[in-house]
Amino acid sequence: MAKKVAVIGAGVSGLTSIKCCLDEDLEPTCFERSNDIGGLWKYTETSKDGMTRIYWSLVTNVCKEMSCYSDFPFQEDYPNFMSHSKFWNYLQEFAEHFDLLKYIQFKTTVCSVTKRPDFSKTGQWDVVTETEGKQHRAVFDAVMVCTGKFLNPRLPLESFPGILKFRGQILHCQEYKIPEGFRGQRVLVIGLGNSGGDVAVELSRVAAQVLLSTRTGTWVISRSSNGGYPFNMMITRRCLNVIEQVLPSCFLRWINERQMNKRFNHENYGLSITKGKNPKFIVNDELPTCILCGTVTVKTSVKEFTETSAIFEDGTVEENIDSVIFTTGYVFSFPFLEEPLRSLCMKKMFLYKHVFPSNLERASMAIIGLISLKGSILTGTELQARWATRVFKGLCKIPPPQQLMAEVTKKEELIKRGVIKDTSEEKLSYIPYMDDLAACIGTKPNIPLLFLKDPRLAWEVFFGPCTPYQYRLMGPGKWDGARNAILTQWDRTLKPLKTRTVSSDSSKSASLSHY
Repeated sequence: MAKKVAVIGAGVSGLTSIKCCLDEDLEPTCFERSNDIGGLWKYTETSKDGMTRIYWSLVTNVCKEMSCYSDFPFQEDYPNFMSHSKFWNYLQEFAEHFDLLKYIQFKTTVCSVTKRPDFSKTGQWDVVTETEGKQHRAVFDAVMVCTGKFLNPRLPLESFPGILKFRGQILHCQEYKIPEGFRGQRVLVIGLGNSGGDVAVELSRVAAQVLLSTRTGTWVISRSSNGGYPFNMMITRRCLNVIEQVLPSCFLRWINERQMNKRFNHENYGLSITKGKNPKFIVNDELPTCILCGTVTVKTSVKEFTETSAIFEDGTVEENIDSVIFTTGYVFSFPFLEEPLRSLCMKKMFLYKHVFPSNLERASMAIIGLISLKGSILTGTELQARWATRVFKGLCKIPPPQQLMAEVTKKEELIKRGVIKDTSEEKLSYIPYMDDLAACIGTKPNIPLLFLKDPRLAWEVFFGPCTPYQYRLMGPGKWDGARNAILTQWDRTLKPLKTRTVSSDSSKSASLSHY
C-alpha cells in the first residue's frame, strides 16, 4: 500500500509537493483553506480571509526560465517577467497538466498535526482538519508543511513611539491592493524590501508625496542587464559560482559594489548600505527614477510619531502625513503543530538543510518553502520536495536526530561565544544550495562527464544560466526533455520580445549573443 502523505497548502510549494509524491508512488492528500490554488499568487480585492495576497500591480522578480518547475517550462510567448495573473495561469496549467487538482481538499483548515502514540516506530501523524464547521481526523505516514513564510504580517508598532497618537491611516502592505485610495496624500512607507520599493513607486504616481524610510539601505537591481537580457540569467551561472568560491570575499564585495554603482551611485540617492549592516538587494526598475524626479524621498528610520507628523533619526521632521504603510515583512508560524516541535520549526537552524526538523525520531515531516534564496523560491521548493519524498520512501537517508541535535547545539554555543556568525536568517546562495539538495537525490549534473559525452550541452550548463532543467538531466526523476529545454532556453527568452520584425545584418544566434 502506498504511503499516505498530508500536504498542507496548495500554493507554489504545495503543488510541487503533490506532484513529487505522485512521482514516488506516494498517496498525497492536500488541504487548502481557500477555494483555489496558488496561495498568495491568487489575487483577491481584500484579505478578509486572513491570507496574504499580492497587490494588483505585482510583477515577478525572477525571469521565467529561472523560475519554472524543472520539467514544465513556461510557454514561449509568456513574457520574461510576468504579472501575477500570468504567473497564476502557469500554476493552473501545471496543476491541470499533471492532474493534481483531484488530490486537493479546498476550504479545509488544518487544526492540528500531532504524533501518534507509536510515532517512534511508525513515524505516523494524526491530522485533524475542519471543513464547513465539521472536523475530520485521519492518520498519515508523513506530512509536508507548505504554508510558506508569508502568513502573519509583522507590524512592529511598539518600536515606534507615539504611533498610537497618530491620527492618519496605519496599515501593513498585506492590506494594500491598489493606489487609488491614496490620491493626493502624503504617504510614509516604512521598510525597503521588494514590497516597500514596489509600493513606494506605485504610490508616487498618485500621491502628493511619498516618503520611503529605511534603516539599512539596499542595493537596487534592475530586471534587465547589459544587452537587455534578464539579469538572473546573466549572473546565475556555474562558471561565475566557481570564481566566487575562489576569490576573497572582500574582493568580490568590491567588484559587486562597483558593478551596482554603474547604473547609479547609491550613496547619492540615499540608498547605500549602512556601515556594518549585511548587504540587501531589491529588484526595482523605477525607484531610482522616482527619487531622481522627487516623487519619492528616501528618509532614515523613524524616531517617533506625533499626531500628524514623523520625526526621523537624523532630526528632520515631515509634517501632515496622511497614511503610514508598513512593509516590514511577515512572521511565519505553525499553529497546528504541538510543542516543542512548533518552537523548534520556528528556528531555521534546527531544520536540517532547511527541510527536516532535527529532533524527530522519524524523518516523516518536511517543511517545504521556508527558505530565503538568492534566486527562485519555486525551484528551491521543488528540489526540497523531490528530496523529502525520497526520504519518506526510504530511498534517501538523513543523519539520526541525536547527531543533528548535537551539531545544532554545538553551533548555537559557538554563536553565543562569538566564534562563528549566525547565518540561518541570511539568504542562501542559489547554486550551492540547489547542488547540495541535488547531490542528496543523485541529480546534480556531472559537468566533466557531460563535456565528454555532450560538449554542446555541457557548455550551456557550465557557462550558461543555471536553469532548473539542469536538475532533470540525470538521476531519479530524469526528464527526457531537459536537454532540449536547456538548448532552447534563449529562444524562449527572446520570443516574447520579437513582436516586430527588424531586418538585421547580425549573424549572432540567440544562444551565443548573451555571452
